[in-house]
Amino acid sequence: MAAVVPSPSSRLTWLSLVSSAGVCALAATIGADARWLAALGSEIASLGSIPTGVPYAAASSAHWVNVPVLGELAFHWLHALGGDRGLILAQVIATTASLALLAADMRSRGAPDGARGVLLVLVLFAALPSFVVVRGQLFSLVLFALTILLLRTEARSPSRRVWALVPLFALWANLHGAVLVGLAVAGTYLLLERLRREPLVAVAVLLASVSALFLTPALLDSGAYYLGVMRSEAATRGEGLWAPLSLHAPFDVLFIMLAVPLVAFAFRSRLRLWEACSAVALAALAVHAGRNSVWLACFLAAPAAAGLGGTALGRLAVSRRAVALCCWAPLGLLVLGLTHQTPSREAGARVRELAVSLAAGRPILADGLDAERLALDGHRVWMTNPLDAFSRRDQRAYLDWLDAKASGDSLLTAQGAVVLVARGSPPDRRLARDPAFRRVARDAASVLYVRDEGSRAS
Repeated sequence: MAAVVPSPSSRLTWLSLVSSAGVCALAATIGADARWLAALGSEIASLGSIPTGVPYAAASSAHWVNVPVLGELAFHWLHALGGDRGLILAQVIATTASLALLAADMRSRGAPDGARGVLLVLVLFAALPSFVVVRGQLFSLVLFALTILLLRTEARSPSRRVWALVPLFALWANLHGAVLVGLAVAGTYLLLERLRREPLVAVAVLLASVSALFLTPALLDSGAYYLGVMRSEAATRGEGLWAPLSLHAPFDVLFIMLAVPLVAFAFRSRLRLWEACSAVALAALAVHAGRNSVWLACFLAAPAAAGLGGTALGRLAVSRRAVALCCWAPLGLLVLGLTHQTPSREAGARVRELAVSLAAGRPILADGLDAERLALDGHRVWMTNPLDAFSRRDQRAYLDWLDAKASGDSLLTAQGAVVLVARGSPPDRRLARDPAFRRVARDAASVLYVRDEGSRAS
């Protein structure tokens, strides 16, 4: 294989990184599957130990194995230091760091500056929700990019650095469940590439990497956590974050459109066998759950940049003065994004306080972001994320209620004295037609209902 000679200029690469940071800061928002981490982290920090189950939920969760404790504590510290703005800043940093690692991977592959700049922007928009919506996977964005950079470096020049996979996966396992994706890609490299050269090293590193998954507070029970996530009701149904790639979802359509040139240019650069097999597996994973599209986009970035480097667009170069002038716009976006007030997508303080008052210590039945926000505020809800912590029966009933199915009405009978839902959502429309409930408050994001038992509306 011919030696690669990276382009000496990195002007467009840096411009793309700054632009990506600006876009992320301006568009970043708190998503579901974020605040529950901070809520659990707060419980762990205050108790000095890991609580049994999910303490802010009334539904039984005593059997749940809590693995990503470090991730929960990290979200708690970020929120304690800066509130929602602290979480958004962490997302901007994670996005920028992951793209910078991808740029380093592209450069080591010999991609010129123009190709690197174009591909960074393409990857950002191909998986935009993963880069701008704050969720637990922000840790995985950086660690996945670091993993593929390490693997490709080893593929070109095998060394003892491959053992760095073991502590990397041990850290990752304590932060987020997407460590399984990184392990699968690493396993593909070890079995299809490294095994031919150094069979003992390949097998030893693979076994040690698998063992690293169990270096969590749950130890040998860590496997039950991963099985619970993959067998959850949401995963089985393909709902919420587990929804498959769809032509009816705008961001999925955008990913499909941008994935076509990604794949074309990546295969033009002559993928190795382990890379081709990994790309196929990651594509299948993206089809299974649209949120996994980010892993395919990141994995194909370097080979696609190398493939694009042979075109006129890939060899695009700009002067230092032009870059200096253009940098002001993304820098402005970055400052504006980090200082402006992020629009709230959950109930405001007034509605939440009224819900807590009306509940009078009873658990509140709430959906999505509202339930996680109540949990973070220290209030008790019926159930919320992580849904896999609860029994399949309770998961099924809760998801049926979120889908406004009659089979979910049992929660309204048993738990639904006070109900907080997103405005215009299926449960909101269903409750609006239910004579047993009265609307007592609403704001731009949410609506509060109480069961009509003769109590007066506030």
